[in-house]
Amino acid sequence: MVGADPVINYRIIMFKNLFAGLILLVVATGCSNKNIDVDVNKELIPVRVLVDGFNVTQEELPSTRAAQDVADYSGVKVITLAFYDVNGTEVYKANQTKDDASTYTTFGEFTCNLAMGSYTMVVVARGNKDGDVFTLTSPTEAAYTGEFARETFASTRSVNVSSGTPLSLTVTLNRIMAKLAIQSTDVRPSGVSKLRITYGAGGKAFNPTTGFATSNTGFTVTNTINSAVGSSIDVGSYVFLTANEQNMNVTLQLLDDGNSVFFTKVVENVPFKRNRVTVLRGGMFSSPTTSTFLVETDWEETSTVNF
Repeated sequence: MVGADPVINYRIIMFKNLFAGLILLVVATGCSNKNIDVDVNKELIPVRVLVDGFNVTQEELPSTRAAQDVADYSGVKVITLAFYDVNGTEVYKANQTKDDASTYTTFGEFTCNLAMGSYTMVVVARGNKDGDVFTLTSPTEAAYTGEFARETFASTRSVNVSSGTPLSLTVTLNRIMAKLAIQSTDVRPSGVSKLRITYGAGGKAFNPTTGFATSNTGFTVTNTINSAVGSSIDVGSYVFLTANEQNMNVTLQLLDDGNSVFFTKVVENVPFKRNRVTVLRGGMFSSPTTSTFLVETDWEETSTVNF
């Protein structure tokens, strides 16, 4: 995985099932997993997955916050844990949603049983809002199939479950997308209510193992502007890249309440990097035909490009 900030530490404690009976048992009430066929000739080993917390770093220079509990990080609303066998078959999947206490006992703690064998473990932690649709189908295929992508952390790891061998693992999740922030240097007039952003490349589908986008056709999102009339706007959006660094054209359109276009600006060759914010800042309301945008990047080092 490229990039190590921020990190999420997972501790996996595996211990041998001492009870007779070979029925799949999920100990944590917050664990909801996919139904699977149980081979009665295989011993099942309990597996416990615990999210310890976050270290969040937003600059290359030392500015790391102390480790915080996963429940305290507002950027993560859903955690998905899945195991795939050597044939690529999904044998377990569970989702915990922070805002739905019925999906967990302790947010970030999973418990399940797996038969002895080798697996690929996939963990995806992500933002979530009403209307989002997210799918995880394999260690190499995941996608936001709704309109928006979200802040996303992911990791995959090989795990060997063996009888009588307690196992403790630490897994690091990396932030794998890039963020775009649109900031106006002038103020929003009445009647302008939406900002449409069109990415000329990248995508909303990604490979959890590499962290790279699995499509490069771009996409369009339309954001409702929450800033009050008479104030500047600051709108964020996320995109997955096909490489750690990628340049693309970005088209900005301001819309009125009837979706008529008030302003259009194509910013060419905008630089993006995973785990970094690219900021487009300029006038959008007072003189849209002559607007010049300043491009800034953040989360790691900072660079500035004038367009």
